Amino acid sequence: MTASLNRVPCTVVTGFLGAGKTTLIRHLLQNANGKRIAVVVNEFGDVGIDGEILKGCGIEDCPEENIVELANGCICCTVADDFVPAIDQILAREPKVDHILIETSGLALPKPLVQAFQWPTVKSRVTVDGVVAVVDGAALADGMVASDMDALAAQREADEQLDHDDPIEEVFEDQIACADLVIMSKSDLIDLAGRERAEKTVASHLPRAVKVVAAKEGQVDPAILLGLGMAVEDQIDARKPHHDGLEDHDHDDFDTFVVEIAPISDPAEIAARVATIAETENVLRVKGFVPVDGKPMRLLVQAVGARVNHYFDRAWGPAEARVGRLVVIGEKGLRQDAIAAALAG
Repeated sequence: MTASLNRVPCTVVTGFLGAGKTTLIRHLLQNANGKRIAVVVNEFGDVGIDGEILKGCGIEDCPEENIVELANGCICCTVADDFVPAIDQILAREPKVDHILIETSGLALPKPLVQAFQWPTVKSRVTVDGVVAVVDGAALADGMVASDMDALAAQREADEQLDHDDPIEEVFEDQIACADLVIMSKSDLIDLAGRERAEKTVASHLPRAVKVVAAKEGQVDPAILLGLGMAVEDQIDARKPHHDGLEDHDHDDFDTFVVEIAPISDPAEIAARVATIAETENVLRVKGFVPVDGKPMRLLVQAVGARVNHYFDRAWGPAEARVGRLVVIGEKGLRQDAIAAALAG
C-alpha cells in the first residue's frame, strides 16, 4: 500500500544493543540533502547518550530541538505515555518536518510501536514508511547476535529469574521479523566468508523476502532507507514475531546503570578499562562521555563487548559540568559496584 502524501513518513530504526543504529541515523542526518528530519531517541538507561551524540552533530536540517529523547524505558512498553506526546511535539514544529526517524532502544520490540500508528489520532497524520533493522555483522559472522555470547549464556543458565530460555535471541528474532530492510553494520570488520555466514543467519530469521544491505560506519545512501512507502501500520498485524500472543513483556533480564567518571589524562586508559570490564563481566554495551585533562572537547566512548571506540565529538558547553558519565548495559545480575570501581579507576 502506498503511503498517503498528506501524512508525514516515519522510519523506525531497530536493532540490538551496539548494532550501529545511532551511527546510521547520524549519517542519514548528515546526508539529508535539505530534507527536514526529526528524531525520536528511545533510551534504555538513565542518561540520554544517543540523543546527545545526535545533538552534537550540528546539522542544519536537524536542529537540536528536532531531537526528542524518551528516557523512561522501552518505547514498546510505554507507547501511550511517551510516544504520542513526542509525535505531537514534532508535528507542531515550524517549519514542518519532512520525515521522522525513531531510534528504538536495543531491547525494544518494533511491533507494539508500529501498532500505535493505527490509532486514529496518529494514523491521520503519520505513516510508517518502513522498519529498518540494524544487525551487527561482525558478531553474526562469529555466530552471535552480540559480542561475548558465552558470558550471556552462562548468566542465563545461572539466573533462575529469567522468563525466557534465550531472551537475547528472542529480541533479535522479533526485530528481524518486523523489518522491511536489514542493514548489516561493521561489514569492514568481516571477510567474504564471514559476511556469508552473517547473511545466512539473518536469512534464517526472515519470514519473507527482505533485502540485506552491508554497511561500513553507517554509510548507507538515504535513498535506500527513506521513501519506502510501506505504510507498515496497515500490515503489521500480519507480521508474526516471537512475542505475538503474549500480553506483556519486560526487561527484567537486563540491568542498566550510570558510572560517573572524573577527568582522565589518557583516552587509551579509559578504553582499556572498558575493554577489560567487557571481558570479565556480563556487559553488553558501554556508552557515554568523559572529560580529558587539558582538552576542551568531550571524549565520546562507545563499546560493544570488548570492541571499544572513542573520539572527541564536540567542545564542552560553558554551562556543562565536566563530569564524565558512562551508561553500562548488560544482563541481570551485573556486579555494579565492581564495574563502577573498575571504570572509575
